[in-house]
Amino acid sequence: MSSNIINMDTSVAPLRNVSALLGLVDRVLTRDDGLPGMATFYGPSGWGKSSAAIYTQNEFGALHVEVQPLWRSKQLLTGVANQLGLMLRKSASAADIYEHVAEGLTRTQRPLLIDEADRLIRDDMVEVVRGLYEASNVPIILIGEEDLPTKLQRWERVHGRMLTWVAAEPAELADVMQLARIYARGIEVEEPLAVAVLAGSKRSLRRVSSNLSEIKQLALTKGLQRVGLKEWGNRPFHNGDAPVPRQIEAMERARQQQAALRAIRG
Repeated sequence: MSSNIINMDTSVAPLRNVSALLGLVDRVLTRDDGLPGMATFYGPSGWGKSSAAIYTQNEFGALHVEVQPLWRSKQLLTGVANQLGLMLRKSASAADIYEHVAEGLTRTQRPLLIDEADRLIRDDMVEVVRGLYEASNVPIILIGEEDLPTKLQRWERVHGRMLTWVAAEPAELADVMQLARIYARGIEVEEPLAVAVLAGSKRSLRRVSSNLSEIKQLALTKGLQRVGLKEWGNRPFHNGDAPVPRQIEAMERARQQQAALRAIRG
């Protein structure tokens, strides 16, 4: 396995969760005979799980399917079939597609990453995934939210086939500094500001990226090559909190008062 880095826009960012997912897939691939071949990678939204999945897909030649909100079993199977490059008849039933997908997985032995796996926990979708694993013996990694392992307890035949569970980790300062090379490219972000970004982002990689983009925009607007706490000032960070509701009526009264004053002054 190559070095644990993720290439984005020609920049390099060795992020912890990329390394964690790479290590998880490698562990399942190299497991001893007789051990289960499913695993789960879980954590809160915004912690970089999907980005790690995209890199892992490229690193291992894995299949990567993101479960969509309205999917049912046939759509899930079609998604995997598309990743395998299978040509399906429009009239193919879910059972037909299942057989083709199971054969394709068996033939290629490519790991299957299923993103947004929380959406499998309805109807029979999660049992379809277990069936594909049993039929092909390919490594299957479920990627989902923090409570995915708890949700899977309802499905003992799936839960019992997990080799291991790996939790995504929140962002750390090294992640911020590396992401700055992508989202604030060409701008030197001073370390105290990077620390503030980490705290202000509540250690979410997604929000870190958004805040670094704001820093770059500030630098471009003011013609800065280096941005620290002084330059950032008291600007707020994207922290996931909803904006405070505005007092529309008070704003309108203030506008009317200002208009009246301008009229009096002439």
